[in-house]
Amino acid sequence: MIANPTPLDGVFIVEPQIFGDNRGWFFESYSQPVLQSLGIDMRVVQANRSYSALKGTLRGLHCQKQPLPQAKLVSCTRGAIADYAVDIRHGSPTYLKWFMAELTADNKKMLFVPKGFLHGFVTLTDDVEVEYKVDEIYRRENDRSVLYSDPLFAIDWGVASPVLSDKDREAPLFSQTDIYFEY
Repeated sequence: MIANPTPLDGVFIVEPQIFGDNRGWFFESYSQPVLQSLGIDMRVVQANRSYSALKGTLRGLHCQKQPLPQAKLVSCTRGAIADYAVDIRHGSPTYLKWFMAELTADNKKMLFVPKGFLHGFVTLTDDVEVEYKVDEIYRRENDRSVLYSDPLFAIDWGVASPVLSDKDREAPLFSQTDIYFEY
């Protein structure tokens, strides 16, 4: 595996080493010791999958607030997504900045999103599956959403009329939440 740093401190694009032959391919999608040696300290305690039927489906922006925040290792196992991380750590040099990586079933790249970031993605194709490996169990009482179109972030999602859940359509602006992280 290779962990490529991004402009946001702590966010990495993880590229697995793929072994292929006449049967197909194989790769490790998670190895705690390897990731730790690359500067990613994450112990997976839960894995989640989502399915989106339509191109232009937007899921986000989400996080789990203190005291049980989650780091995520996100991969696209079918189709393609534009995956976003937004730095919401007060005191960070990249506070309120965002980064996008294209994750596809073909490129097999993963995005590591540490604690203290919002996360979201938009599907670039129909028929998309995404897997999230997380280092903290989901807790409904700590789950938070921020409006995907919050002008504070000015994210270019690349889609004019996204397919949204009621939760994401009705999410508050970041300034109206109780989310707080320190750098």
